[in-house]
Amino acid sequence: MIQKSYDNSPTLYIVPTPIGNLEDITIRAINILKEVDIIFAEDTRVTKQLLNHFNIQNKLISSHLYNENQNEEKEIKYLKEGKNIAIVSDRGTPVISDPGYILVKNAIENGYNVVCLPGPTALIPALVMSGLSSGPFTFYGFLNSKESKRKKELELLKSTSYPIIFYEAPHRLIKTLNNIHEILGNRKIAIVREISKKYEEVIRGTVENILKTVENLKGEIVLIVEGNSKEPTFENISIKDHVDLYIEDGLTPNEAIKKVAKERNIPKSIVYNEYHNL
Repeated sequence: MIQKSYDNSPTLYIVPTPIGNLEDITIRAINILKEVDIIFAEDTRVTKQLLNHFNIQNKLISSHLYNENQNEEKEIKYLKEGKNIAIVSDRGTPVISDPGYILVKNAIENGYNVVCLPGPTALIPALVMSGLSSGPFTFYGFLNSKESKRKKELELLKSTSYPIIFYEAPHRLIKTLNNIHEILGNRKIAIVREISKKYEEVIRGTVENILKTVENLKGEIVLIVEGNSKEPTFENISIKDHVDLYIEDGLTPNEAIKKVAKERNIPKSIVYNEYHNL
C-alpha cells in the first residue's frame, strides 16, 4: 500500500512537543495543533498547558498507556467523518518510548494516512552531545524495571558494536549503571539530563568513574553507552533464556528461535532442540 501523505484525505498527525524549552516547538506543529479537529493527548493537563501557552483552543481526548486500546473506535469514527487528528505525548515524539503506537497502527490498518512531523526527541541531541558516535547507533529506550530481566536484556546487548541509547528513571540510574558495569564492562558512557532545560547537564566518563562521583541525579535522563568492539559471546545467558526473552518481547517461538540461531551463529535445529529439551 502506497501512502500519498498530502492528498487532502483524513489524516492522523503525530506531533512532537517540546522536551524542556517551549521555544523548541516548530511553527508547523503549532499550526497543525490549531487546525486538527481533535487531539489525543497522553496527559490532557500537560497538553492543556502547552496549548494555552500558544493560544490554541482544541478538543482534547485522554489517550495514554492504559486506555489507548479503548480509543481505537473513536479514532476511526473521527477519521470516517473526515476529521483530522493529532497525537501528542507529554514531551517529545509519540511512539518513541511513549504512547501512540496502537492508534498509529489502527489508522494504517484502516487505510488512513499517518503523517509524523519532525521535531523534539531526547535521543538525538543526547547522542550528538555524548561524543561517542558519528555513525550508526542502537536506540533501546527503557530497560526493564526488574533487575533480573534488565540483566538479561544487557546480556543480549553486550555484543552490539554501536553505541546504545537508553532512557532511564533517576531512581534506577545507579542500579542500572552497576548492572552495565557488571555485564558490559567499564565502558565509556555519557549521561545527558534535562535536555534543553535550564539545568541541562552532560556527564562523560567511564562507568567506574561516574559511579564514584554521581548520585541523586534528577530529571529526564538519557544514557549513552559505547559499543562493543569485541566478538559477540553469550556465555552468561542460556539458549532457553535467550529465546524466552524474545518471546516476552512479542515474537513467536519460531521467530525467536530463528533470531537466536542467527545471533549465536549456530544451526536453528540446535536452538530448537535445546529450547524444547529434545
